[in-house]
Amino acid sequence: MAACIAVVLGCASGLSAQTLSQRGFVEVAAIGFPQKAPNDTVQAMGDLIARDEMFVKPASWLQFAGGVEIRANSHDQVDDNWGIDFSDRGTRRPPFSIRRLSATLSRRGLALDLGKQFVRWGTADIVNPTDRFAPQDVLNVTDPVFLAITAVRGTARFKNHTVEAVWGPRLTPSRIPLINQRWAALPPAVPVTAIVEQPPVFPTRSQSGARYRYVANTGEYSLSFFDGFNHFPDLQFKQRPPQPPLLSLPPVIEMSRVYPRIRMYGADSAVPVRWFTVKAEAGYFTSPLRTTDEYLLYVVQIERQVGEWIFVGGYAGDAVSRRRSLVNFAPDRGLSRSLVSRIAYTIGPNRSVNFECAVHQNGGGAYGKIEYSQARGNHWRATVTAIGLGGRHDDFLGQYRKNSQLNLRARYSF
Repeated sequence: MAACIAVVLGCASGLSAQTLSQRGFVEVAAIGFPQKAPNDTVQAMGDLIARDEMFVKPASWLQFAGGVEIRANSHDQVDDNWGIDFSDRGTRRPPFSIRRLSATLSRRGLALDLGKQFVRWGTADIVNPTDRFAPQDVLNVTDPVFLAITAVRGTARFKNHTVEAVWGPRLTPSRIPLINQRWAALPPAVPVTAIVEQPPVFPTRSQSGARYRYVANTGEYSLSFFDGFNHFPDLQFKQRPPQPPLLSLPPVIEMSRVYPRIRMYGADSAVPVRWFTVKAEAGYFTSPLRTTDEYLLYVVQIERQVGEWIFVGGYAGDAVSRRRSLVNFAPDRGLSRSLVSRIAYTIGPNRSVNFECAVHQNGGGAYGKIEYSQARGNHWRATVTAIGLGGRHDDFLGQYRKNSQLNLRARYSF
């Protein structure tokens, strides 16, 4: 893989500026938590990310895209192995990874994307039930990062109609919180020292999906289908009794991550009316092997822009028709049955303020974030973010009530 990147970069040296573009940044962050968590007493963390991406277009019908990323972290969230990572299957972030590496062939209304790429579906801004080819890095639940997948994607456009088909040879899982850190939010009765995480067994079957999109005078409408695996895992726990001569020790709990096979039937729309735009998105999930939950996940929101202000508000809901999994980690489902909102204000060409919140309808959990960002010149940007969480320990948001935080970030773009 490194050889492929070297070839692309070598060829790029002889190209004109019209066929070559590049972007990247280096960002350092300091994160502080006012409270200690039961399984994590660390209250300060440092993080570093350096990213560089290059796009080469040697012909009108051909484009190459490549990107690399370097990570470092003071709280053991980055792996110790300094090999080049391409699969994004590790429990921790790789220190050096190929973020994307793809080729796009296009002619008239047809396009073919090959390689490691980002595939995003849906129109909603809060929760995207139909976005099944978009795994996330959620080591920090309030700061998710989307991961690219290895896939072949074909797109055909004819007037107002677009058909997209995706095939992926393997699952790229979401990276979930580490069990010995505060975002794992273990039950109070279960000590982290008693849990032993087993190596995950990833499914070997491929994944596929298709989406049809129609743009009319009244709005945008889409239908989608996905047959593959949930990139968020079900968690299975098994008690392992102590063996001689350690019979006096407490039993060990084995935790395994299982990625169940699912099918999703989805639809989404964005319809502008006089005062605002109404967006709706829904996905119904079935379990072909009857090993996980079957449910409907949906979101309805309204969006309005007034000058430099953007207002978004809506409701995310779900309805479970078959409950089979006892424990799962699914932030999209965790935000269901919530009132959600986001407000953004652009103060000027270099400054902006954003606010977002989510409150469960039963009052069991709440989340709020306010962010101020200011740029200086063409390269520097500083961002201050305050996040507050609260609620009951048995609520998805409430379980992180000790994880309120303050983030300071400085970014240099090039």
